[in-house]
Amino acid sequence: MDSREIVIKSLEFEGPERIPMTLPPPYPDDIVGVGLGPNPYVSEEWEYKGNNRWERVDEWGNTWARLEAYSKGEVVKGAIEDWGQYDSYKFPPLDMDSRYEPARRIFKETPDKFHIGHLPGFPFSIARYLRRMDNFLLDVAAEKEKVVRLLKDIADLLEVVMEKFARSGADAVMFAEDWGTQDRLLVSPRSWRELFKPGFIQLCGKAHKLGLYVFMHSCGHIYEIIPDLIEVGIDVLQFDQPALHGVDNLARDFGGKVNFWCPVDIQQILPKKDERLIEEFAREMIEKLGAFNGGFIAGYYGSNEALGLDPYWQDVACRAFVKYGSMHKNLTKGGFER
Repeated sequence: MDSREIVIKSLEFEGPERIPMTLPPPYPDDIVGVGLGPNPYVSEEWEYKGNNRWERVDEWGNTWARLEAYSKGEVVKGAIEDWGQYDSYKFPPLDMDSRYEPARRIFKETPDKFHIGHLPGFPFSIARYLRRMDNFLLDVAAEKEKVVRLLKDIADLLEVVMEKFARSGADAVMFAEDWGTQDRLLVSPRSWRELFKPGFIQLCGKAHKLGLYVFMHSCGHIYEIIPDLIEVGIDVLQFDQPALHGVDNLARDFGGKVNFWCPVDIQQILPKKDERLIEEFAREMIEKLGAFNGGFIAGYYGSNEALGLDPYWQDVACRAFVKYGSMHKNLTKGGFER
């Protein structure tokens, strides 16, 4: 069974021989992800502005800033500062065939891997950059008609991106859209369902028609809308903070209905630098989230520097995932056979 088969069997809850993993060498890595190639008309290089400040302008026209040399920063000036600018705003050329050449090449070179095409965002994440976060959250309350129009235009644009990735050899598409603070959604569940759920229905439906699985990354507490995400067709939820929701809660309420892709929790577990705690948490996720003939993918957080951690502590997690993940064939819904 190659990597692609292992991932698909997990996604379909058909009992892979081990859990899928996305770990650094020398550990297993079953997934290859590729985003769009660069926009040839725009340079997105960071420029140092002095006083520890870096800035760049992305292809959407948003200005980003950061105070160090490694984070992605945050939008400080959206491309659409005033709604009056929207009628003349031009979306970037996401349909250029040359931008999918990296995906075609890399997917062709890795036939045994599971292939993910990374979308350049999703309607909320793109819109909140174009308007800047604080303005857009006000728009949700005060400018609903404009918000609906913008979200629909973005969703239509992303359908084209999905079609391009499907033709390039992708098995799935993935997007990152952070919807939660540490204790609640950024908007009320009712507003989310009214304004944003239609875009999820449109895009997940399109992906599935193209034969693509849908992977979603989200930070923060989004428990209230997980049933909606499963309903609209999200196949994998990528959480870096599974402990925020509670592994027992996720397994009880959603186990066997959606796959979870997680590293050992980056806020409550890894920072404690406790080998036994890290190993037990890795094992707990395998036992509880992966106990449905699939359902769990072992992950790795990509920036130890951002966590302020020596890579050793995630290496402890990697060893635990390999140690217990290879016993996945012994997992049943009733627990872990020893």
